Amino acid sequence: MAAVDGQQRDNTDRHEPDRVNRFLIGIARGVAGALLFSIPMLMTMEMWFLGFYMERERLFLLLALNFPLLIGLSHRIGFEHTATWRESTRDAIVAYGMGVAASALILVLFGVITLDMAPREWVGMVALQAVPASIGALLGRSQLSMRDEDDEEEDKTGDAVETSYATELFMMAVGALFLSLNLAPTEEMILLAHKMTAWHALGLLSLSIFLMHGFVYALAFRGGHSLQEDTPGWHAFVRFTLPGYVVALVVSLYALWTFGRLDDLGSAQAILAVVVLSFPAAIGAAAARLIL
Repeated sequence: MAAVDGQQRDNTDRHEPDRVNRFLIGIARGVAGALLFSIPMLMTMEMWFLGFYMERERLFLLLALNFPLLIGLSHRIGFEHTATWRESTRDAIVAYGMGVAASALILVLFGVITLDMAPREWVGMVALQAVPASIGALLGRSQLSMRDEDDEEEDKTGDAVETSYATELFMMAVGALFLSLNLAPTEEMILLAHKMTAWHALGLLSLSIFLMHGFVYALAFRGGHSLQEDTPGWHAFVRFTLPGYVVALVVSLYALWTFGRLDDLGSAQAILAVVVLSFPAAIGAAAARLIL
């Protein structure tokens, strides 16, 4: 018995450096992901100004919602394979810290944050930019990593194949939110809404749904989904595509409200603005099902 216990301790000690090494590699990938996925927003003037005048209640709500989103995303594709929600929470905290650090560093190097700036201004700016950067940090593992032993083991056991319906909707919401955060602060969303008619909106809505379904089921992209032979074609459309577009609409509405884009609009223009933003949000939702 003592010999067996000693052998188990030796195996644990032997694998501990490998685990730490994988975690550190995951951190490096996270930094790369934070920069890669947040650069467009870090170089967007509207995002700078939002740090100045954005209502702090809405900013706080965005930050509050971002943390459970990071935990769920970490549980799915964290810096390393996590077995417990405690480990996922740890990775989420690390991801948000990386988002804050990367955003602050880049904004300082760009000269956007200066020494004479009031704390309320630069704190709001960094906090806002850290949201997409922290999501990008976690996306770095799935998009910037090579296959490792854990991934191969998942393929053998089939653990990576089974994904619950709620998880599918959650991942679609993540993809929709990420693209919405890129575009919702811009003036073009409101400008396009003013240019469009109801017929334009109906056509754009139809195209968004068509592309969502086609990306996942029809175009044979890597990570795409296929229907079983005995499953009717409309099943996936009703079960995933339509609910996914509703998720994109809700996320678009929230993003526009968060950044104050709906405050001075009438109901008709607000609906058009949501439909406009839901176009990239729907594509983001479909892409999330492919790559996450």
